[in-house]
Parts: sequence; structure tokens; C-alpha cells
Amino acid sequence: MNAGKPPILRTIGLMSGTSLDGVDVALIESDGEAIAGFGPTGYRAYTADERAVLARALDEAGGLTDRAARPPALAEAEAVVTRAHADAVAAFLLENDLSRADIAVIGFHGQTVLHRPALGLTVQLGDGAALARATGMPVIHDMRAADVAAGGQGAPLVPVFHRAIARMAGIAPPLAILNIGGVANVTFIFSDESMLAFDTGPGNALIDDLLRERLGLPYDDAGAIGARGSPEEPLIDWLMRHPYFVAKPPKSLDRNWFSHRMVGHLDTLDAAATLTAFTLRSITAALDHAREKPARWIVAGGGARNTALCEALGQHLQTRLTPAEAAGWSGDHLEAQAFAYLAMRALRGLPITYPGTTGVAAPMTGGVLAEPDTEEGNLPKS
Repeated sequence: MNAGKPPILRTIGLMSGTSLDGVDVALIESDGEAIAGFGPTGYRAYTADERAVLARALDEAGGLTDRAARPPALAEAEAVVTRAHADAVAAFLLENDLSRADIAVIGFHGQTVLHRPALGLTVQLGDGAALARATGMPVIHDMRAADVAAGGQGAPLVPVFHRAIARMAGIAPPLAILNIGGVANVTFIFSDESMLAFDTGPGNALIDDLLRERLGLPYDDAGAIGARGSPEEPLIDWLMRHPYFVAKPPKSLDRNWFSHRMVGHLDTLDAAATLTAFTLRSITAALDHAREKPARWIVAGGGARNTALCEALGQHLQTRLTPAEAAGWSGDHLEAQAFAYLAMRALRGLPITYPGTTGVAAPMTGGVLAEPDTEEGNLPKS
């Protein structure tokens, strides 16, 4: 082996998105630059009680002015998030016959409950030190804070990973990688391999919130409910005049900037159709900011399973969307894999954010390293 070349190591990434469904787990092999391979993936769902705790924390987080503050609802949610992630890691290792010694580092995103970079605030619940003690492995956490403190948006963080997997797959730019999670974001990779990335607007969150409240359903399966309704176009036109959509990227969006209750006057079918069309319009508008038209769009995240949305997007973008799986990627675990990759980059001091992805003045690394104690630790009792 070349002594000057960093070793290829195994890292685990953990992601809990704004849809509050559960914890995604993924293993990759990387030196922080190239991706040598993808390992197994896993998932640990939040229970109904855990989701209720997280929902209360989201409500309470809106009043935060100190990112380190943990009023009761947030403190309870942080303990829930940390225990759930520790459970997810323990189950993942057992299921895949892996030991702690096999893993160089864990990338721990945590649960975003507030993201207002203009105010210097971004809060991802999750106790990195407690997770390191519980798992017995080093943990990189709080990956957005340094970028926000330096004047960046702190999001999206995954573009450098998108570029790495595109290179690994031999997919030539110009390329767009669209992730439709609770909030939707896009990475444009141009012919010179420079990047532009930003949150396009709401993804699944508003639709999920509506159907959970009205019908007790976790999401709109294949977009079938929204497809049966008629969108209220004047409302969507008005929403698209929001300052966020006028602003030039890089830019990022807090999950709670928009509410499903803005369609409260509509019946369920039309409400779902309107929220779906809002997501579609905001994604389509993202193309206005790209200096090159992508030759290919790859779509990942839970929204990739919303068939009606993706078909309509293809029509509006005048292209066929390629599901991440068709490109040989894991659509459901792409972000978990990204945080495994980001953890390795952070461990090596490599940049994870860039002027074109978060608006920070210069490329910079991020994250906080928590090392496990010499004795195995336990999570705090709730």
C-alpha cells in the first residue's frame, strides 16, 4: 500500500429526516475522497409515541433563540433521538455480523427541529457524546453548525457526496440529483464539476402532515390521493411569490416555514393535490437557477415513490426522471450514506461545504468529534 495514501475505512451514517419516520443506517467504504464501495443498510422506525415526542419538540423549537437550550420538550426528544440511534446501530451491527472494531467512525446527523441560518440558528437534536459512549465508537455530529457560524446556510450538506457517487458511477455532468424528503433539495453538477445546491421548497412534509391529520395515513402512497383532486392554482401562484422562491441560491428552508393548514379550507383530495402541485412547482422553478440544463435528473428520497408527482415533474422538466435505484444507488438510504461519507471527510479535515452549496465564503470542514469513554457508557434515563 502507498504509505502516503489514506486508507479505505468503513464508516456508518445515520439519518433521521424531517418526515419523522425513523432512522436510516448505512455503511460505506471510503478514504474521504473516493467511495470504494457501499455496504449494508438498515432502518429503525420511530414508534408512535416517539413521533409524538418529536412533534412536540418541533412545536417548541420555534421559540428558540439559543441553539444550546433544551427546554423540557426538546430535552425529552433529544433523549429519544439518541436512544433510537443507539438502538439502530446495535441492531445493524448484529444483523450484519459487524463489530465495533470494524467501524472507523459514525456520522450522526440528528433530528433537525429548527433551521434559521439568517439568525445563526440550526438545531439538530442528538447527544453525540452519549451516542459515542453507548456504541463504543467515535461519532461525528453537529455537522451544520460550523457552516452557519461562518455565515453559510448549513444546508444542503450532501452535494459533495452526490459528486462522489456520480464519479463512482461514471455519470457525466451536467447532472441534477434531486432528493425529495420532508424538504426537497437539488444538487446541480455542471460540466466543470462545480456544484450549485439548495433546498427547492417543501417535499413530502406538508402532504404527510395533511394525510396524518385527516386520514391517519403516514403518506400518500404513489400519490394516488393527490392525483384524484384538483389543485387550487391561485393559491399555488400566491405561494410561489414567497420571498424564499425569489431569493437566489444557495439557500435553505426550515421545515416549518410552510404549513399544511394553508389548505385547510379544501377537502382532502383537493388539499393533497394542491400541496403536491406546490412541491412540483417549487422543484421546477429550481431549474431557473441552473447555468446549464442537466442532461439527466436522478431522484431519491421518499418522494421518489410518489409516482404521480414524479411523472408530473418529468413533464414539467421535459425529461425523464431516473430513480436512484436505476442508477445503482439506494434511494432510501442515500442521505445516510452521505453522512457516512461526510463523517470520513470531517475526520480527515476535508471540506464538506462550499460557496456553491451553502454560500459559505470558502470551502470548509465541519462536525464535532465525540470519542467513546474507555468504559462502555449508557444513555441517560428518560
